[in-house]
Amino acid sequence: MPADGKSDMERVGLFSEMGYISIGDKYVSHYMRPFNEAASKNRQMLPGGSKALSALQAGYFEPQFVRIFDGEAYSNPVQLRRRYRLAESKKNLGRAFLPSNGDKLPCGLGSYYGTIGGPYAYFSAQLKAKEKYIPPGKNFYTNPGKKGTGYGYANVTIGEQYPHAPEVYEAGRIDAKKAREEHRRLLKGGPFKLNLYPREYFDINPYFSDQPLPPVKQQPPEKKIAPPFKPSSPAKKAGGMKGGTFDPYPSHSDEPYVIKKSVAVPANKRGQIFHPPPGPKSRPIKSIMTLNVTRSLNATNYKTARLASY
Repeated sequence: MPADGKSDMERVGLFSEMGYISIGDKYVSHYMRPFNEAASKNRQMLPGGSKALSALQAGYFEPQFVRIFDGEAYSNPVQLRRRYRLAESKKNLGRAFLPSNGDKLPCGLGSYYGTIGGPYAYFSAQLKAKEKYIPPGKNFYTNPGKKGTGYGYANVTIGEQYPHAPEVYEAGRIDAKKAREEHRRLLKGGPFKLNLYPREYFDINPYFSDQPLPPVKQQPPEKKIAPPFKPSSPAKKAGGMKGGTFDPYPSHSDEPYVIKKSVAVPANKRGQIFHPPPGPKSRPIKSIMTLNVTRSLNATNYKTARLASY
């Protein structure tokens, strides 16, 4: 029995070891084993070897060379072309068209030599007869303009020169004074005066109001904010000294070394260890497709086997 308590037969899942059907047979290698052993025994078909292509008839299936057109008449292609040209020439109604003269080429620009219609009168470069030119009548003549602006120069303008008129000294001030006196004469009564003096606002005090003011709103008492918590000292990092803990490191307690008692393994009267019965076991099996192929095509019917269609 193996160390783990299970034999090889129990691992495979068989009650007993299967018998062998090839006891005493010779070993045949599957590497060089032919598929059809009967094809390599007794006499076989001999094709006679391959034949090379040559001028002889030995390389062909027929015993003699067979023509494609056997018994056809000989035809001369030159004679056939001549007959075709004669048949086409009979279709002409008259002789072939021949031009009276050869092609004529023009010589120089403006030459109509070699053209079909010749020159056209509409495109002639000859000048047409024109009527005699009669110039129009003359315009009226004027004297040239006189130099000067007219101020201080005599006989420069179109009309006669204005006679000199005396100018009163300070005539503008005198005319304005006369206009004011005439305006005062036309006035009736004194100037119009308003009883209201123009101000910047309706009242001197823009914030003045006759209505009583509303009672003053009492503001709610302010809540005092507690000062933020500030630790007495910065946080400490945990280390071997346990400086960052709340409590100090406890004192070491002595633990004497004690050997634990071993639990006895249950055994039967014979002193063997109890093994529970094994559960259902599995074994290697072949697929359904492989079994169907083996049943339909085997060593006895592989020569006569045919493909079945459903």
